[in-house]
Amino acid sequence: MTTQYVVGYSMKRRVVVTGLGCITPVGNTVNAMWNSLTERNSGVGPINYFDSSTLPTRFAAQVKNVQLSSYVPDPERFQHSGRNIHFAIGAAVQAVKDAGLDEQNVDPTRFGVYLGSGEGQLDFPAFMQMIAGAQKDGELDYSRFTELGFVHLHPARELEQEPNMAAAHLASLFNAQGPNLSCLTACAASSQALGEATELIRRGDAEVMLSGGAHSMIHHFGITGFSLLTALSTRNDDPQAASRPFDRDRDGFVLGEGSGMLVLEELEHAQRRGAQIYGEIIGYGSSADSYRITDMHPEGRGATACIKMALDDARVNPEDVHYINAHGTSTEVNDRTETQAIKRVFGERAYQTPVSSTKSMMGHLIAAAGAVEAMICLMAINEDVLPPTINYETPDPNCDLDYIPNETRERKVRVAMSNSFGFGGQNVTLVLKEFSI
Repeated sequence: MTTQYVVGYSMKRRVVVTGLGCITPVGNTVNAMWNSLTERNSGVGPINYFDSSTLPTRFAAQVKNVQLSSYVPDPERFQHSGRNIHFAIGAAVQAVKDAGLDEQNVDPTRFGVYLGSGEGQLDFPAFMQMIAGAQKDGELDYSRFTELGFVHLHPARELEQEPNMAAAHLASLFNAQGPNLSCLTACAASSQALGEATELIRRGDAEVMLSGGAHSMIHHFGITGFSLLTALSTRNDDPQAASRPFDRDRDGFVLGEGSGMLVLEELEHAQRRGAQIYGEIIGYGSSADSYRITDMHPEGRGATACIKMALDDARVNPEDVHYINAHGTSTEVNDRTETQAIKRVFGERAYQTPVSSTKSMMGHLIAAAGAVEAMICLMAINEDVLPPTINYETPDPNCDLDYIPNETRERKVRVAMSNSFGFGGQNVTLVLKEFSI
């Protein structure tokens, strides 16, 4: 038996997934999330974190009922951390426990963390106090604003805004002394983290990697920023019908939040300790559109390139792929361009390959989206069930694939593909496979 294969002159070790954990708008465990998706339950509703009545979009997909004390014995240690950190901890504790990892069965110097995580949340009340207190004759007195910063801002809260803090906290929690990295490539971030973590294990820099992402942009600046970009749905009268990927009447995405964490492990290391194996990551592709910051290339060249790269890395053909979890944001440009990219790579096979967007139920988790969606691919492989795209009512002639509309479907899945595309032209595709010797 061998756990390596030859590509050119290099040897690549096989990477399997041995632990899963999540905090999402449709469930705070993997089973709860999966059941919600297969039962077609939406996690979208009115925003209740703050008064959104003056905003053009007044709804989102919010995480519910997360208590940090359920995951760590000393939650006060994270009292100045934002929601993103709390989500990361909850999902990571689940994943590490699910994998059965402890200091007896993993060398801490060979155990790393690679996250695609978003920035922390600005201390909005303190920031507004500074602005209000620095007003002078209708203008902002910048000297006074700076002085008030030393009065109102808390140093720990400011530190917790850094995108790398989630990875730092998780390394400390689990004594992971190996590679510790964080990327923030917009909506492709956690998919990219999984791909790069896979590469670290493949080339022998680590035996185990905790990888995934966490993010929350459901706050004043997050909603305002995406609204200025006209990226959000404004279907305030029917929030649960707002996320409608590939539907002709889509009008924007629904902002979500949460975290997804996976334990990646070199195959022989996992086998030696008798770990359960959910599946194998066999393909990773990453590309840039090199086009406009907020628009995909009209011919989908970046998306096409990363899909092809991932399939080549996996050494599988389009006919080998049984399910695609689409980026599927419910924006006019993304859905059309992603459909075009799939057709460019898959050819006629594209019309026979089921595609769905689970963002129709849980919204867009931004930096955390890709990791959760890779997890959904693994669940589809293990359960032989395909989650639907809900709210699909009116076909769009520019989006003409099989989007598994509105109804869960049973189908044997051995290989699944997950797409993630982000602002800035970031593109990542992962290919995951049923485990076999």
